[in-house]
Amino acid sequence: MKNKVPAIPVAGLLVWAAAGLLQGAELVNGIRVVVHDAVITLEEVNASVMPALGLLQRQYRSDPDTFRQKLNQLVEENTEQLVQRQLILRDWEQSGYQLPEAIVDEALQERLREQFGGDRLRMIRTLQAEGLTLERFRRQIREQIIVEVLRNRNISREMIISPHKIESYYRAHQEKFRAEPEVKLRMITLNKRGPADAERVRRLAEEIRSRILEGADFAEMASIYSEGAQRSQGGDWGWVSQSVLRRELAEVAFALQPRTCSQVVDLPEACYLLWVDEARPERIRPLSEVRDEIERTLMVEERARLQKRYVDKLRAKTFIRYF
Repeated sequence: MKNKVPAIPVAGLLVWAAAGLLQGAELVNGIRVVVHDAVITLEEVNASVMPALGLLQRQYRSDPDTFRQKLNQLVEENTEQLVQRQLILRDWEQSGYQLPEAIVDEALQERLREQFGGDRLRMIRTLQAEGLTLERFRRQIREQIIVEVLRNRNISREMIISPHKIESYYRAHQEKFRAEPEVKLRMITLNKRGPADAERVRRLAEEIRSRILEGADFAEMASIYSEGAQRSQGGDWGWVSQSVLRRELAEVAFALQPRTCSQVVDLPEACYLLWVDEARPERIRPLSEVRDEIERTLMVEERARLQKRYVDKLRAKTFIRYF
């Protein structure tokens, strides 16, 4: 029994891609993998790869060697996904589970509503264009439900991330949680309607700044005059790092002392006034701030570990042959 997926010759796959579909009886009927008594054909592998092929071609148009490498990797990954699917379907069959047809009917109706606007004729025509019958489409939906049910049954029920695991991960990955210097920023944006409007906008910005220096509240001025998206929040941007702002604004914001208003920043499209409520230096974010983020990361890792364990258990008792 082999566990490593042998690479399909890329030249052959490129022929399929150039043709748009598999051509010739040998390829259409060609066997890629046998999982017990189920067959995964080259046609199925090709169909699974085709949606991502165009993106790969655009990304690596000028680097054919990397394109071939990425394409082979995609073929291996998709073949493995198809193998896992067959293993799980066989596990369902051997376990004697039953899936009520009403659940499949409901899922089919949901697809009909969401993907085809409830138009059954449109759905059938779309399926025909993709070489699918309604019966085969229904079978695909049924199998997707089965795979999801068994994965959840064998994986999700065991996923518990303890506080100790979260704390250990935090201690071991301190650098991952290093935060850039940040300022708690407010901003007034005054847009220019064209070159002739520049002087008017500049004068208005200077007038607003003078009123702030005389004691007017920056947030109140922002809620009255600003044309930025944060106007209703008094121009409040919250905590921002330099990378969030365009260079000209970042240079001004991070040079300001807290509780001070900037000079007018005159740029081609608008004039800006900036106000920094607070500033904080580079720091390691506290555990309380990143706990949920760490838990999500560990959940993904644990799910992958449990899924591998489940699939490996199925592999150990199933005949698999790659061609």
